Amino acid sequence: MKFAFLAGGFLGFALVALAGFTAGRSADLVLRDAALACLVGALVLRWFWSVVIRAFADAMEQRRRDAAAAHEAQAAARAVPVGPAGSSSVPTRVR
Repeated sequence: MKFAFLAGGFLGFALVALAGFTAGRSADLVLRDAALACLVGALVLRWFWSVVIRAFADAMEQRRRDAAAAHEAQAAARAVPVGPAGSSSVPTRVR
């Protein structure tokens, strides 16, 4: 999380500073705008990183559930039906 916050701040500052100096604006305005972009970029990338991490966690949980369901289905398919002692496994109709 700390890396995302720092990377977002750096990217915001660098992009806005580069755009401001390329546009020929004065240094004080460029640095003010770049400082604000640093804060906004850090917060936006921090939010986006938490969304990505949550999506990965949800995907892993879904994979675990699918694997458990497949394991249970495979175990159920291999299970031998057990009835009361002395009866056959074929049901009979009572008349």
